[in-house]
Amino acid sequence: MTQLEIAKSGRISKEMEIVASDENISPDVLREKIKAGRVVIPANVNHKSLHPVGVGEGLRTKVNVNLGSSKDLEDFKMELEKLEVSIKYGADAVMDLSTGDHVAEIRKEIIERAPVMVGTVPIYEAAIRAVKKYGFIGKMTKELLFEVIEEQCEDGVDFITVHCGVTLSAIDKIKKEGRITNVVSRGGSFLTEWMVYNKKENPLYEFYDELLKIVKKNDVTLSLGDGLRPGCLADATDRAQIHELITLGELTKLAWDDNVQVMIEGPGHVPIDEIETNIKLQKSLCHGAPFYVLGPIVTDIAPGYDHITSAIGGAMAAWYGADFLCYVTPAEHLRLPNVDDVKEGLIAAKIAAHAGDIGKKLPGSIETDNKMAHFRKNFNWEEQIKLSVNPDKAREYRDSLMSKDDDACSMCGEYCAIKKVKEYFSE
Repeated sequence: MTQLEIAKSGRISKEMEIVASDENISPDVLREKIKAGRVVIPANVNHKSLHPVGVGEGLRTKVNVNLGSSKDLEDFKMELEKLEVSIKYGADAVMDLSTGDHVAEIRKEIIERAPVMVGTVPIYEAAIRAVKKYGFIGKMTKELLFEVIEEQCEDGVDFITVHCGVTLSAIDKIKKEGRITNVVSRGGSFLTEWMVYNKKENPLYEFYDELLKIVKKNDVTLSLGDGLRPGCLADATDRAQIHELITLGELTKLAWDDNVQVMIEGPGHVPIDEIETNIKLQKSLCHGAPFYVLGPIVTDIAPGYDHITSAIGGAMAAWYGADFLCYVTPAEHLRLPNVDDVKEGLIAAKIAAHAGDIGKKLPGSIETDNKMAHFRKNFNWEEQIKLSVNPDKAREYRDSLMSKDDDACSMCGEYCAIKKVKEYFSE
């Protein structure tokens, strides 16, 4: 039985008990949110090393890290190092987006080692196989695509991104409106290429009922992908994007009817003043299903710093109701990220998620900040460092230039405002 099916039956699964304990909420409250489709627990029955987490309304905003090799750099060891760093610095999920020659091997190893939920985009592997077999993505068969999906589900993938909303009518919207960047989603572009070449409807949309049967077998959560997400600010919140979102809302209801859990993926590049609108549109059109957003990136001018542009958008998105943030690294738009890029991107996204939770007044979210404030007031440097989002970096900065005054930092030294006022108030 799927988590949704269990919730509808009025029972509480062991996964629900774990999530409720971790989130400090009642298992009964959690069950009702899952029953309503507002919370998901992506937990494939074949993922044996998984510590389940919940994503959705009233829970801590979760963060995903993208892993994966490419043909330009297929370094198995580096991908496993990225996984270790992701776990160390608190990722809630990882997605394997590999497109090299050893996709299946990398995926299986990640699933075996990962205590966090694992996601994939099956169209990537299907496209690779199609090119090897037929020489062209457009000649990919529906059977090949669904075979890959089934294999990945059997391997233990907890959620899969499927671009079911990239339809012929949605592509027509792009052509008529005109975009600067057209389609920037890799999966969305594969399907667009396939539909244009074959003059047929997206098989993930046309045969959606078959897709539901495959994922239901192992309780794999559908992450309905934003294949037509905007790739620049100028393309944000246009007809194609909203058309796709409306379709995803319709498909959400069909999945729920078949007891399949669903998340909705959200746009990548969004002006800061349109973030709230995008979140509210998704929550309304998709019936409150958990929202998984990439960034959003709030300006297009910062290659090398897009972990910052996305953290700005991610904090606001989480505040307005997004439930799951996909990190962005400093290497975004430039190259495949290395281990350091992954760490920096993850930490930026974790900060954004936490800031958003404080804005949402999530119970307990500000308690850590209050502890930090007391440690700072009392010059308890060791506890400040332990409590920080990256203790290694905090300690490195603290030790690199110590003040002559052991209590203060070298920024203010003897003129430390907290110390002077504390001494004044104690008189």
